[in-house]
Amino acid sequence: MYTRDMTKITFPTRTQRKAEATRLAIIEHAEALILEGGAVALTLEAVAERADVAVQTIYNRIGGRSALLMAVAERAFEENKSYMDAAYAAAGTPLERLQMAAKGYFRFALERPNEFRLLADPPNEPEALARVSDLVRHQNSKMEAAIADGIADGSIDPTVDPYLATTSMWAAANGVLSLMWRADSAPISPEMMERVLAQWMTIIIKGLTSQGS
Repeated sequence: MYTRDMTKITFPTRTQRKAEATRLAIIEHAEALILEGGAVALTLEAVAERADVAVQTIYNRIGGRSALLMAVAERAFEENKSYMDAAYAAAGTPLERLQMAAKGYFRFALERPNEFRLLADPPNEPEALARVSDLVRHQNSKMEAAIADGIADGSIDPTVDPYLATTSMWAAANGVLSLMWRADSAPISPEMMERVLAQWMTIIIKGLTSQGS
């Protein structure tokens, strides 16, 4: 098949489609193991058994244990990113974009708690931690840009530091959302979590605009 400019369109072969399906299945089983027993539960042998493939297949499709951990983290991040990118790209004031992005972050955490936990509490493996940190910095840079836009148009307190504000807001949001799984906290219902998050949002917005109000 060709496009209008006569560029040939190629489609994956059956072998390529099968290889990709195997790769995705491996990542899904690895993710399940981490969520059930933590990073220590992730071994190539355990993943191979669950995915019904040879260990060598994991090496061929993804790589070693660290590569597998990073693949799991990146999959969770991409799912989270889809919730938030629309908010940052939407029309509206900087404060409105920040609120929409926060709501997207919360919605991802509430709808996909297992995937969210992998990002908020990543496996304690150097390479995986480094990769998650890179992904978080990339996404947080969009929040920094929105705050900078708000400072520029006068809607956000000019004494706010975009980087420090973003870092503290991200950490605070993760702390609140961790109430869903922390062993040292009382169980919290979805309805109460919605109220807590709404209160968090109110406090954050007031803090960003307090000097200009």
